[in-house]
Order: sequence, then C-alpha cells, then structure tokens
Amino acid sequence: MIVALDTQLAVGTATGIGVYQRDLASALTSAGIDVRALSAPRIDPWRFDRRVLWDQVLLPLQAARSGAALLHASSGTMPFVRTLPTIVTVHDMAWLRVQGHTRPYARAYFGTLQARAYRHAAAIVCDSHFSACEFNELVDGAARVDVVYPGVEPRFAHVTRRPDESPFALVAGTVEARKNLLVLIEALPFIPSLRIISTGPPTPYADDVRKRAAELGVADRLELRGYVTRAELDDLYTRATCALIPSRYEGFGYALAEAMCAGLPAIAARSSSLVEVADERVPLVGPDDVRGWADAITALLANRAESQTRADAIRAAAQARFAWSTAATNMRAIYERVAAR
Repeated sequence: MIVALDTQLAVGTATGIGVYQRDLASALTSAGIDVRALSAPRIDPWRFDRRVLWDQVLLPLQAARSGAALLHASSGTMPFVRTLPTIVTVHDMAWLRVQGHTRPYARAYFGTLQARAYRHAAAIVCDSHFSACEFNELVDGAARVDVVYPGVEPRFAHVTRRPDESPFALVAGTVEARKNLLVLIEALPFIPSLRIISTGPPTPYADDVRKRAAELGVADRLELRGYVTRAELDDLYTRATCALIPSRYEGFGYALAEAMCAGLPAIAARSSSLVEVADERVPLVGPDDVRGWADAITALLANRAESQTRADAIRAAAQARFAWSTAATNMRAIYERVAAR
C-alpha cells in the first residue's frame, strides 16, 4: 500500500505536530507501508499565507503525483479540493474552543473552514477519546471517529534519571495562553525552593508570564529557554525533579505522556485529554487552582523519593500504551478500511 503523508510541519524546527508527522512516517515505514512523505522545504510552514498555499495547492498537487492511493493529512488541516481519498488527523478542536484571542482570519481558516472540510474526509482520526468527543460535539455528531494515540519517541524510554539536588520543574511546550504557565508563576511564591524551566517557542503570552513573575518577585526562579535541542531536552528530563503540565486544553498532552515514559514524576491539570492520559496514575489539579498547585508541588518536593518510585512504577505501562508501533498498526487498519471502499 502506498500512502502520501503530509510532513510539512516537520520542516525546520519541528514542534508537536511536526514531531508527530516525522515519527509517524518512520513508524509506518517500519510497519511495511510505502510512505510518500510530502513537503516543500523552502516554504516556511509557520507563515499563515505559506501554510494555506501548502494545504490547498501544493499538498494536493504533490499527492496527485505521488503514486499513492490515499492521502493522510496529518497536520489537522486538509485540502478543500482533494485529488485522493483523504484521511485527516484532527489533533484537537482548540480553534473552535480556546483560540478566541487569535486573529480572525486564522480562526476562520483553522476553525470554521476546516470544520466544513472535515465532513468530506474519508476517515477522521483523533489523538484521544476527549478530542473525538469534541469533534462529535462541535463538527459532526454522527461522524465515525477513530482514536489512535500518538507514540512517544523511544528515546524517552532510555532516559536515566539523575535528579539535581536543587529542585526544578520542567514545563515543556509552546508558551501560549492555553498552556497556562501563569498559574505556576502565581504558585511560585508559596514554593520558595523551586525553580521552573520552560522549554518551547514563545508567543506574546510569554511577555505576560515574565511581567507577572517580576511583579511577584520570582523572576530569578523562572527560565524561559525557548526552543532547545533534543540533547538539551533529554538532559532536562534526566535532571528535573518533576514535570508540570498546567494546560487548560490539550488534544493529547505530549508533555505528560513523555514525562510518564521517561519516568519523570509529573503533576497535570485536571482538564481536557490530560485526565485520559494520566489514567488515574498522575496527580491532577484544577487548571486555575493556584493554592492546589502550590500544595501538590510542595507535597511532591517533600517526598521526592516516593514520587520517583511512583513514576518508575508506571513507566513501562506508559511506554507500551504510547508506542509508535501500536499507533502504526492502528493507522494501517484505517488505511486498509478506506482503501477497501
């Protein structure tokens, strides 16, 4: 079977969806699928006009010329005019739920217009049961939605934990409003021994975070490192005391799944798909409960050895649950079902 796979967001510095595309392509190839990875390396995938050009013109053209029987639009967007039967991965419904602060043209394209396009997909895939329910509620209540958990990179399974004596929390992911870093800044004054290291590209929200940290007198205990290399991130997973995931809205929650697979103690928000990923094995706190976050983090710091033991105990199960080989097997079954039609 030949499948054309959109990998445009893996061009350059890949963040969440780009990593998903890159690792899915590798996993599908290992599963015996002939993958035609489609991209235009000279086009900046983060410029809105270039993204639309790719989605609506270049992607369907490349797919038509690829020799594939199917197109997998894996970035959450799909062409309005399709040259092949198209499977789309809808990572989340954030554009219809929590992105009201963004520019109207972006909300229209990624939200309203894509929701209309999804109705013409040959198959809909979501990263979690939470996102599948969101899709049925916001787009099409009668649609069949397949849930395929993304895999976590195998390198997280090989992290050897050596936590620093001086405690710090790792907060991984884009610094944007829905990731809710501000709640941790509000909690920091109650946890005088803790530092926070944030990794991920900034948005204007990062300025709000810095400003509030300065107002609370905790700016010296906050590092916004921006995008870091894989080696730097692996080092942080090795040395961090814990991972904190305070997001209000996640379609899957890579940061939590990666922490679980790396054996890094974690605390997550009781919100969206994070409840599903945590699976009652990770402490959860209300996303806006400042005192709750302070208390949960303080308890973890007071019992670091016990917290590490709990993280070690769930690590193997998390690695099996979020294995790319499983994701590829499930995705292959969807491809075969669509092809059979």
